[in-house]
Amino acid sequence: MIETARVIRTQPARLGPVLIEASEIAGRVRSIADEIQRDHAHGKVRLLVALKGAWVFAADLARSMEGRVEVDFLRLSSYGDSTESSGQVSISGYEELELSGTRIVVVEDLVDSGRTLHALMKRLRGCGARSVRVAALLSKPSRRIVEVEIDYLGFEIPDRFVVGYGMDLAGAYRHLPDIRTLLPL
Repeated sequence: MIETARVIRTQPARLGPVLIEASEIAGRVRSIADEIQRDHAHGKVRLLVALKGAWVFAADLARSMEGRVEVDFLRLSSYGDSTESSGQVSISGYEELELSGTRIVVVEDLVDSGRTLHALMKRLRGCGARSVRVAALLSKPSRRIVEVEIDYLGFEIPDRFVVGYGMDLAGAYRHLPDIRTLLPL
């Protein structure tokens, strides 16, 4: 695994075809915002954004919502600089937040194995929130090791490594407006 990460950092990956176009993403994000607002019509919503990959999705989601929306950020990681999850989940940033009585929507870019989201939800269950739901832009159900519930889903995708719209490979490609696959080196 370490050797794979070293190769990726020293050799540029080749971008593959567009998997989901920016216009399709924008339409689905607006629909998810509407679903969240319908489910939380009588109170503010607190978006807990999984950094770094979900920041673009969260920004567009928050701008598509009306009413009271608060945004906080969590650092979640299991990939490092590799294209494969390490299986080790790191979570930080929620400890100092007062979440009691809030309506939380966790905003994730991609649910892959389910380990990271499962670990986060386990930690959030005892926070005293009024509700905790999940909005994920992408899901790879074929990679699921731990089953997790996604309340608001953008798209199911095949088992391909994707970049763009906030998602990266070793820090690169976050700026792309579409979601694209990578070609083998």
